[in-house]
Amino acid sequence: MAVTAIIFNAGQEEYAIPVSFVISIEKYENVNPVPHLPEYIRGVVKSRGELIPVLDLGHILYDRHIQHDVEVRMIVVHTEELSFALLVNEAKEILEIPENALQQMGLVAYHKTKYFSSIANLEERIITMIDPVSMLEVLEGVKEIKDYLNEQKQEA
Repeated sequence: MAVTAIIFNAGQEEYAIPVSFVISIEKYENVNPVPHLPEYIRGVVKSRGELIPVLDLGHILYDRHIQHDVEVRMIVVHTEELSFALLVNEAKEILEIPENALQQMGLVAYHKTKYFSSIANLEERIITMIDPVSMLEVLEGVKEIKDYLNEQKQEA
């Protein structure tokens, strides 16, 4: 069975996230900074009436913030635990990835990259698949994000 995924760039590499997690792809704008949260969190945005944190994938992966330009996008993702936006250099395409092209990664066991679920080994491309549920499990500060969002809901 093929996996349908959104392909995007962070740094110079291609990554993918299954479309089953994706709510929307939006321009990077109207982000409200929030003090005292981890550096990889750019702030919060209102999307479909809900406050969601914006996670800078460039900072998470490479310790370098993604620079704002016309190609930068936010991929709004929903998991049972939390909805959030991944800030990426460019959202490129939706792609059907054949199951036989997906290979498990040796680095999956490394605790900081547990969210790399597999690698799509295609003819001219290698695309790293990201599992957003696992990403929330390993990122530091997720509890603080949820606490902040709950406070904002109660004040509204």
